[in-house]
Amino acid sequence: MRRTDSTTDRRALAVGWAALLAAAATGCVAMPSGGAPQGLEASHGAADGVQVHVYPVAPHKGESPNELLAGFLDSSNADQANYDTAKQYLTAGAAKTWKPDEGVVVLAGAPHLVGVSTPAEDAVSTELVVSGEQVAALDAQHTYQAHSGDAYKRSFTFVKVADGPDKGEWRINDLPNGLIVDQTNFKNGYKPAHRYFFADPDRSSARPQSNAVLVPDPIYLRRRIDPLTEAAQATADGPSKWLDQVVYSRLDKVRVLSATVGDNRVATVKVDGVDLADQAACKQMAQQLFQTLADQQGKLDRLDLSAPKGSCSIGSAEAAQVAPGVLAGGDPGTQAYIQLADGRLTRYQDGLDPTPVAGVLGQAPQAGQVRPGAVAVRRDGVAAAMVAEDGSKLFRADLADAAKYGEAITTSRAPRPDQGLASPSWDGRQDLWLVDRDPAAPKVLMVRERTVVPVQVEGLGGRTVQSLRISSDGTRIALLLRQGDGPATLALGLVEHDGTPTAPAARIVALREIAPQLTEVAAVSWGDTDQLVVLGKETDRLQQLHFLGTDGSQSTDSPLQGGESMTALAATEARSREDQAGPAVLTASDRGLYRLKDNQWHEVPSKTKAEAFIYPG
Repeated sequence: MRRTDSTTDRRALAVGWAALLAAAATGCVAMPSGGAPQGLEASHGAADGVQVHVYPVAPHKGESPNELLAGFLDSSNADQANYDTAKQYLTAGAAKTWKPDEGVVVLAGAPHLVGVSTPAEDAVSTELVVSGEQVAALDAQHTYQAHSGDAYKRSFTFVKVADGPDKGEWRINDLPNGLIVDQTNFKNGYKPAHRYFFADPDRSSARPQSNAVLVPDPIYLRRRIDPLTEAAQATADGPSKWLDQVVYSRLDKVRVLSATVGDNRVATVKVDGVDLADQAACKQMAQQLFQTLADQQGKLDRLDLSAPKGSCSIGSAEAAQVAPGVLAGGDPGTQAYIQLADGRLTRYQDGLDPTPVAGVLGQAPQAGQVRPGAVAVRRDGVAAAMVAEDGSKLFRADLADAAKYGEAITTSRAPRPDQGLASPSWDGRQDLWLVDRDPAAPKVLMVRERTVVPVQVEGLGGRTVQSLRISSDGTRIALLLRQGDGPATLALGLVEHDGTPTAPAARIVALREIAPQLTEVAAVSWGDTDQLVVLGKETDRLQQLHFLGTDGSQSTDSPLQGGESMTALAATEARSREDQAGPAVLTASDRGLYRLKDNQWHEVPSKTKAEAFIYPG
């Protein structure tokens, strides 16, 4: 979500932790608690458009350790690039060793200061403890990680300065590296951004692999400290430790001197530490930077990249060749499908009656024929995979006249339909992914043409995969996991390919929980190349629709209440037009099918009972 800042200048001393909380009040929505979804009404608070510019304030004479620490916390989170004012709260030695860029701890509320509020008059040292409920963190690479209300506690040591201009004053002598900020200050001072890296090629695929595709790596940057240059340098610094396993960069060891965008929508990036004489390598660097800056600035027409040795330029058309999602091939946009109660697959167009697709999937099954269950349309809209209603078999069929199923590609021995094959999902390389929930042999499968490849999933810890959704670039996969008979939870994994074209292999690694606040998840889908749409519950709350970044951060200020009756959802990474706000989301409930448009739920009328919405992928 991109926002335009309207800056109000305030002094840090006047703002403080509590004042910012009021200045950045978030909007709220009204939603039904159950049954059919109703309209949403959003009220836009200060956090939606007004950001508070915070100036640091130096320490005053005679401040107590408590006052000094409060001032330090405010000043360290002010809009100052080099933290010079915050360092005035430290001893000379501590100012030299403190590393503010090592990370950020995000607390639910203002930090609590625990210790002796007024040390004895003859005291020369004292200690205070900062504590709070940690809800998130940024590492040194700007990567966000959600926390589920972990207890946070760190010590700060103070000494009285013995000589120099600060003689007799308290100063911080020992402190943790990084910054401490509450949620409100975090929203005010940091903004979500993305840097982009190329997906690793799949050496085991026999299909031609021409252009690579860029994969977004979400980060948070300081909102008002030269965000374009910071974003470009963050890209040059390389991907997050997690994503690094499945992507590569052409910007290794590059130092970004400046990054600007003019009114003519031309970005200019100057770098050092690299020879740009190789035009092919230069343009790949430019492609990474183009997407990174476009994510920050909006639409770009051209990017000029230069170094002391060499330069190159790329336009928007050349940048689009590797833009996220291009591997989908023959992108059908936001074409949606409805599966009717009689098993037919139909094309959905807003305001029109559903139209059956060509071929066997558009026909109602006759007596003795296999009855369709879950269906996944390939991302190019040319073919689809179908799991039989009883979960026993997987078929593939073209969406063309006279197309038939043919022989089953794979089967499950599960004793019950709810334990068999489920959740078929296509990546942009035309590989199909699905899960076999057979209690005797649960597994994830990848299907390439008609070759079925068992996929190893590392880090399950006794859990089983209940359903999955693969990203269009094929590098990341969302999994719903269950431990025994417990509720399903959400994890995100990385996909690594190995083997040869005749014997392909794949595994899912580096599983991480990205929604620890959700105690139960009913469904998940990709709403963008960097965003998941999740139907789930928090503790003691009703089921809601959550928009989560792939780092676990909330992509909207408030989740959308979906109603307890909702059982499934579909979303798409594609966009029907450039100005479309938010992902296209379709949901199913026991009351019918609904479409989310302009923050409103709209019932989808149908003369025939409908079972499910489907987007390609």
